[in-house]
Amino acid sequence: MTITSEELKRKYIEFFKEKGHKEIVNSSLVPENDPTVLFTTAGMHPLVPFLLGEKHPRGKRLVNCQRCLRTTDIDKVGNEMHLSFFEMLGNWSLGDYWKKEAITWSYEFLTKVLKIDPSKLHVTCFAGDKDALRDEEVAKAWIALGIPKERIYFLPKEDNWWGPAGTTGPCGPCTEMFIDTGKKPCSKECKPGCSCGKYFEIWNDVFMEYNKTKEGKFKPLTQKNVDTGMGVERTVAMLQGKKSVYEIETMAPIMEKIKSLTKISKPNEQQTRSLRIITDHLRAAVFILGDEKAIVPNNKDQGYVLRRFIRRAVRHGKLLGINENFTEEIAKVIIEINEKNYPLLKQKQSFILEELKKEEEKFRKTLEKGLNQFKKFAQNKKIEGKDAFLLFQSYGFPIEITKELCDEQGIPLDETGFYEEFQKHQEISRVGAEKKFKAGLADTTRETTRLHSACHLLLYALRKVLGKDIMQKGSNITAERIRFDFNFDRKLTDEEIRQVENIVNDIIAKGIKVERKEMPVSEAKKIAKSEFEYKTDVVSVYFIGPSIEICAGPHVSNTKEIGEGNKKFKIIEQESVAGGVRRVKAKLI
Repeated sequence: MTITSEELKRKYIEFFKEKGHKEIVNSSLVPENDPTVLFTTAGMHPLVPFLLGEKHPRGKRLVNCQRCLRTTDIDKVGNEMHLSFFEMLGNWSLGDYWKKEAITWSYEFLTKVLKIDPSKLHVTCFAGDKDALRDEEVAKAWIALGIPKERIYFLPKEDNWWGPAGTTGPCGPCTEMFIDTGKKPCSKECKPGCSCGKYFEIWNDVFMEYNKTKEGKFKPLTQKNVDTGMGVERTVAMLQGKKSVYEIETMAPIMEKIKSLTKISKPNEQQTRSLRIITDHLRAAVFILGDEKAIVPNNKDQGYVLRRFIRRAVRHGKLLGINENFTEEIAKVIIEINEKNYPLLKQKQSFILEELKKEEEKFRKTLEKGLNQFKKFAQNKKIEGKDAFLLFQSYGFPIEITKELCDEQGIPLDETGFYEEFQKHQEISRVGAEKKFKAGLADTTRETTRLHSACHLLLYALRKVLGKDIMQKGSNITAERIRFDFNFDRKLTDEEIRQVENIVNDIIAKGIKVERKEMPVSEAKKIAKSEFEYKTDVVSVYFIGPSIEICAGPHVSNTKEIGEGNKKFKIIEQESVAGGVRRVKAKLI
């Protein structure tokens, strides 16, 4: 069946709406209440509070298409199917239907809607271990649908188990669906999950039925959830019979535009890889810049990832012979392809193009000198950690570029030494950042819940002290601190900080009951300021003293809980993170 990305998304969402699911908003690429990740890496991230028991305003059955971004295996970008930025279709059961229904609907959508030949369908199930039983329930469901036993594979935890994302939290077995592509098996042992390309993974149903404790025990969850995922680009490429995701209608025009700037008519394997890396990285960069949150290239967190994408794209452009600024031209094509579904890209086009231009020009000034310096270091047949850090600090080379150069030259790189130098100079710890990328579910400890409620009070206090037009531009909450971004064009005075702290601490001390109400979006926006758009008709609104905000939770039940142990709210740091955007960090001390 030949199908476009738009058709796949429409068919998927309509199918699950018919099964009683409600469509939910496509959330920001920057998670609102998840300190364990820098970006939304899966459709479940915006649903974290609801997977953990919070009631969702739209009910127990949900469906959407979520933009996602992953960088844990960025080295794979350039092959046929790997992308950093992608769209993920997902449907969820929050304590409602279970394995049989999820599997039946997955099978129905694949075979009846997408017209995939059932004889080509292979599935995997969890084999069981000391922590959880072999998933015979899933296997029986597949057999009942007509999948013979010889096409059902029981695989271990590393293949058929999801989570927990960190060391503790919800997790459980999964069942993955594969299409036999017709390629010859690479060996007698070849089966779904093999990387040879014979089996194409099209869908994954995750059954969150356990909670892993700090002691390493797996206890049954009170609320069992279903979390499914289907990558749009990969699925469309398979359905269209394309050899790579870069050949589908949302990707091919980007590749062609880049190729037109290179004067390369028939790219070889290495040139094709560079074309794909540029396509992927600039697509990711455009969506980060075009997000609701104010992200710009810098050396911290999301801004550092954005910088890595842009600079690596520029480096590969140079490999293809592009010696003039080109990222803006490619961005225009990306925006044109995606503006219908993501109108904010068009609204922010000037900002996106300007930031790309600035970052590209900044890097081009040092790129040639940096490459020459690398050649000098390479004469020693090894790049030391301090040399890699010099390339980063003085020439703006992200570690991925230095690593690629080493691979191309066939010489080793002391990455450990680089990170040690990195931390010594108090730059962003990329090691810590990568830990964030590998995580998933939020840290929903008592500490983060208290700080989340305090964060609402912080926004209220900032508006009282600095003016009613103050809006949240981003937040990150861990068990130790709040990091909060807002629109403001100057440094706060000591007196303003003191006033903000006093307002927050006064509300905490009053012991006010926290209330949650569900109401229509139109009504909620009349009483709670929000710059964000909501595709749902009902939202949760939290009343924390005088603070009224649209939010998914979780929160304390009384403001006095925020100050448990006689702790006081205190702002410990402030800085500028972008033009007109201020950041403060705060703790309970």
